[in-house]
Amino acid sequence: MLQLVISSMLIYATPLIFTSLGGTFSERAGIVNVGLEGIMVMGAFSGIVFNLTFSSTFGAATPWLATLFGGLVGIIFSLLHAVATINFRADHIISGTVLNLMAPALAVFLVKALYHKGQTDNIQNSFGYFSFPVLSKIPVVGNIFFKDTSLIGYISILVAFIAHFIIFKTRFGLRLRSVGEHPQAADTLGINVYLMRYSGVLISGLLGGIGGAIFAQSISVNFSGSTIAGQGFIAMAAMIFGKWKPVGAMLSSLFFGLSQSLAVISAQLPVIRDWPVVYLQIAPYVVTIVVLALFFGKSAAPKADGINYIKSK
Repeated sequence: MLQLVISSMLIYATPLIFTSLGGTFSERAGIVNVGLEGIMVMGAFSGIVFNLTFSSTFGAATPWLATLFGGLVGIIFSLLHAVATINFRADHIISGTVLNLMAPALAVFLVKALYHKGQTDNIQNSFGYFSFPVLSKIPVVGNIFFKDTSLIGYISILVAFIAHFIIFKTRFGLRLRSVGEHPQAADTLGINVYLMRYSGVLISGLLGGIGGAIFAQSISVNFSGSTIAGQGFIAMAAMIFGKWKPVGAMLSSLFFGLSQSLAVISAQLPVIRDWPVVYLQIAPYVVTIVVLALFFGKSAAPKADGINYIKSK
């Protein structure tokens, strides 16, 4: 039973981990990215279309390549947010909201144009279960954590630690954080504020697109207008709950992933088998609201987060 809970939690947490890490990079650079939901939508759409188109060509490697393609599309889509907020100094919340409104409409239009119906076909090559060759043989622990689990889930956890190292232990990370805390001071030291902010937003687009593509290829296995359905906002909550730190965002995503997975596997769990399913289905969104209400005011965002930088001033 515990093995089922862990593997299911990883499956649902992985898209949130990648997307919340993307939001962390963007906001550490001083750009609020409310558009993570829209970026995930475009990543999910492009990942599914790539998978359906090239499945016969690449075989089992298709989901991995489709995920990278979803990340590329996420970069392109996030460029709209970067140009609007950095070059044209638009309000970050409004710009992100525009992405969230535009992405589902654009994706559904393209789906109808390509497939002549409201959703795509189901993919044949998806992210399946994976057993680690040696680790799965370890008594008790191997069966719980390393047998019939999510390989991409463990990769996402590794990426979270890599992101932590980049942000807090490298020159690039120091410059990224400096433009999110005090861009004027960073500018006087010769740091290109605009370039660093572009980097943060485009990295968020890459990771958000990857998150959307993984969700579509591991959970929904097709794409429709309701495929993502709030995952980007849950990822933002995980980022805030994690105090704008990669490892914190990863742990928060695991928590939210657990709350989502319980609604799916509840029938197989003796403890919650008799609970009304509707309560478990709304639990992730209720938990998101509660977390934001309790922790948003207590978590200190980067000081220049959401503040447009004007070099002449």
